Amino acid sequence: MPLEVPVASANGSAPHCEHLDGLEPVTPQSSYCQDCEAGYDERATLLICLTCGWVACSDGSPNQHAKAHYAETDHAIAAALETRSRWRWCYVHQRLV
Repeated sequence: MPLEVPVASANGSAPHCEHLDGLEPVTPQSSYCQDCEAGYDERATLLICLTCGWVACSDGSPNQHAKAHYAETDHAIAAALETRSRWRWCYVHQRLV
């Protein structure tokens, strides 16, 4: 099921980020961190890349695979994989968007 890109931040006050422009809905490529695989820490928050749908563990996890995905691909925006979450992070600007 594709994840829609929310128009505004959860509080509606985040400055506009040009990295959101042109993003299309993406389908998560998995329901777990694709880099951790067997070593997955169930307590880690999962993020989805809003450019390609890659799912990885958050920066709060020991492996920080979402940040590594950004470093490898320059895909700037990640969102929480949780169904109703509107949390999104821009790795370029290092802020919520």
